Amino acid sequence: MKRMMRPSSSNITSNNFGLIVILTLLGLCFVATSQLTTNFYNTSCPKLVKVVRSEVLKAIKNEMRMAASLIRLHFHDCFVNGCDASVLLDGDDTEKLGVGNRNSARGFEVIDTIKSAVESECSGVVSCADILALAARDSVLFSGGRSWRVLLGRRDGLVPNKTGADALPSPFDTLSDIITKFVNVGLNITDVVSLSGAHTIGLARCATFSNRLFNFNQTGSPDSTLESIMLSDLQSLCPSNGDGNKTTVLDRNSTDLFDNHYFKNLVAGKGLLSSDQILFSSEAAANTTKSLVESYSRDQNLFLDDFVNSMIKMGSISPLTGSAGEIRNNCRVVNSAT
Repeated sequence: MKRMMRPSSSNITSNNFGLIVILTLLGLCFVATSQLTTNFYNTSCPKLVKVVRSEVLKAIKNEMRMAASLIRLHFHDCFVNGCDASVLLDGDDTEKLGVGNRNSARGFEVIDTIKSAVESECSGVVSCADILALAARDSVLFSGGRSWRVLLGRRDGLVPNKTGADALPSPFDTLSDIITKFVNVGLNITDVVSLSGAHTIGLARCATFSNRLFNFNQTGSPDSTLESIMLSDLQSLCPSNGDGNKTTVLDRNSTDLFDNHYFKNLVAGKGLLSSDQILFSSEAAANTTKSLVESYSRDQNLFLDDFVNSMIKMGSISPLTGSAGEIRNNCRVVNSAT
């Protein structure tokens, strides 16, 4: 089957296109040109991939949702300070307490377990940042997605950035804001759409989408882009002033399978988060993301290919290499504190 073409620059207004080009050029400096390699631990820890994969499989068998949580940890790590495992640090002013992570980021105990297993195999060799990258890849694989050769060689950061975690891409952001946040770390519109496809698995809390259900944007009415049956279901699950920590699936009717159904839902008005549905339904999407959503909804292979490429690209955002940073003994604390 012939693949659908990606949106071309001719589909983007001149003003938007000019802004995107400028921001992309500015953002390129954040992505490493490849000091990372796929064979980094071949000699120093040859069983690394096997050890990590075994522990990830155990975690997902115990709780299927963990696959989405581990992918999200890698994403939230790389978007703040680059891919340096700063998201894992404990403390009073850390990324775990930032708006983008507080009461929602999870999987830290699984990373602890993986780190312990890796340390038993090859002590003091493998960074927590590389464990996050491998765990994210294996989570995709065990959910039915594609595998890829993970670039490795990251070292762990010494300082968290709570302010950065406060500014992570949010379910409440406009499409323009989301694109800008991606571009600021060297990613582009294709990466915005393909990486959003990770929402083909996992759950979301009522607090992240209840703004769409009753008084969207202070209109006194629900979000008009939300399909009516889904709206009714969600209003029952998440009533006004209800428990914001209740959860529901991000991808209705394809809950735990890593496929392109998420994009089919967007076309049908069944995106759960506002930041999902705006990729297709917003005015800004017409000249930026909509055609790619349509392409992915029709061509699963195109989505899976682009997702892999975007994950590799995201995993290369500003890594610490060489003598920078350290190899943490405990992913939750810097070595000087142990």
